[in-house]
Amino acid sequence: MPDRPVPVPVERLGFEMPPVHATVEAARAHRKERLAGALRLLGRLGYEDGVAGQVTARDPEFEDCYWVNPFGQPFARATAGDLLLVDGDGRVVRGERRVNELAFAVHAAVHRERPEVVSVVRAQAPYGRALAALGELLAPITEEACAFYEDHALLDEYAGAESAGRIARALGPYKALILRNRGLLTVGDSVDAATWWFVAAERAAQVQLIARAAGKPVLIDHRAAVATRGRFGSDLAAWVSCQPLLRERDTPVASTS
Repeated sequence: MPDRPVPVPVERLGFEMPPVHATVEAARAHRKERLAGALRLLGRLGYEDGVAGQVTARDPEFEDCYWVNPFGQPFARATAGDLLLVDGDGRVVRGERRVNELAFAVHAAVHRERPEVVSVVRAQAPYGRALAALGELLAPITEEACAFYEDHALLDEYAGAESAGRIARALGPYKALILRNRGLLTVGDSVDAATWWFVAAERAAQVQLIARAAGKPVLIDHRAAVATRGRFGSDLAAWVSCQPLLRERDTPVASTS
């Protein structure tokens, strides 16, 4: 009789974790590559509408400066070399293109209000915008939606980019904000986490709208929703979840940096 297979010790099993960088230059290069990859992902998913939409990442050295995509450049063509470094007042300090100043003002306000936040995502996704048009929060009707349970907010008034401070305050301590009649905004302690929260919120909005169209969704009870958020609602969990998406079908465009 053959010997029973012996389990591989857990410590020998590979499990990817966020990288730790020895220098600020290495951290900056990695953050820019992740930002460009996130933009390509959002473009691939169709979360782009004209010149609208931005992803920002705080510079690891200059904490009131943020890397961002240039105004009018397609998400799908983004490279690290295309990114702009913009200060908190909206002035380009590195790069050769214009920035969408109104949209950037919202991101800068969020970064100032939340100094622990590395990345802010605001893009044009259909189901998030549809839910925002209803002025509703994400309901705990699926395991995935529970990641946002009591950890997102609704700004229940129409607020344009000129209301940057009000938008930042409405986000509060949470990971996501539904801007009524506009759509979704998410944040994270990495580009990967903020990007995953945006994609996950958009998908949760899609399921919620489909379920409502079919009947009356059944809510997960408070205790179970909180416990589920504890398992899946951290930025580390979001970072892990984002890795397959960032790698899937993403052939990086040659960088000019």
